[in-house]
Amino acid sequence: MREINKGAVIVISSHVVRGSVGNRAAVFALEALGRPIWALPTIVLPWHPGHGPATRLRFPDDDFDSAIDDLIRAPWLGEVSAILSGYFGSARQPAAIARLVEAAKQKNPDLLYVCDPVIGDLGGLYVPVETATAIREQLIPLADLATPNRYELQWLAGRELPSNQAIIEAAGDLGPKRMLVTSAVPMMAKGTGNLLLSGRSALLAEHRLIDNPPNGLGDLLAAVFLARLLEGLDEEKALQLATASVFEILMQTAKRCGDELTLESDATSLSTPMAMVQMRRLLHPAPRKPSTRP
Repeated sequence: MREINKGAVIVISSHVVRGSVGNRAAVFALEALGRPIWALPTIVLPWHPGHGPATRLRFPDDDFDSAIDDLIRAPWLGEVSAILSGYFGSARQPAAIARLVEAAKQKNPDLLYVCDPVIGDLGGLYVPVETATAIREQLIPLADLATPNRYELQWLAGRELPSNQAIIEAAGDLGPKRMLVTSAVPMMAKGTGNLLLSGRSALLAEHRLIDNPPNGLGDLLAAVFLARLLEGLDEEKALQLATASVFEILMQTAKRCGDELTLESDATSLSTPMAMVQMRRLLHPAPRKPSTRP
């Protein structure tokens, strides 16, 4: 275990009035695990759009840019050890976050930037193509860690990913040093997996699939995995604990028939999860050699 990093985390994503998605999930998890947080909403909604139509409170792009400029000039920016970005409310916001990440890394070269590209799922994109493209072109190249689900990675990579080997190759082509892919192809029957790719390592954390899960699992996993890395845990232990926490909270929410993650009742699952997770090391293909043909 490395030394614990005690710096603040800037969390930038959607805010809902009711529910446990976006910043509501990520901020709760990070604070429960002892992280000081700076939270910036990209959009405010009464509830997750999956529950039905509702008013979207948007920030004018110029105002959002100005708020980012304030953060860049803040005398406390050197306190920040990580930035986590998620859902964006406009196609201009990713460029502002890129400026913030670059400025924060000048203050702290060891800063960890986590890009959770919240753009879609099995049903396709649920953000405008312009927003998804901005994330792919402006933020993915800056990310030290990206946390897409498999369907988001398919869109980012521009091809179908029917196997974990295809996921590994697509992740390598996109470029972040580390990528944590949710909804990976399971090896256990009636399961689901989180596939962590880092250097030449491919780790799959699997658990039982629970039907009709509430929203926010990806937001929660990205935040908990980040918190565990900042604690100084090695990648395998961080992945095991983060996956166990999310699975345990999901199971308990399902038992309560909740339509939102019941984080307020399950904080101990964040700190000391007891759920069983199957860990596997997958074969990572050798890097493809450049063609020698004239």
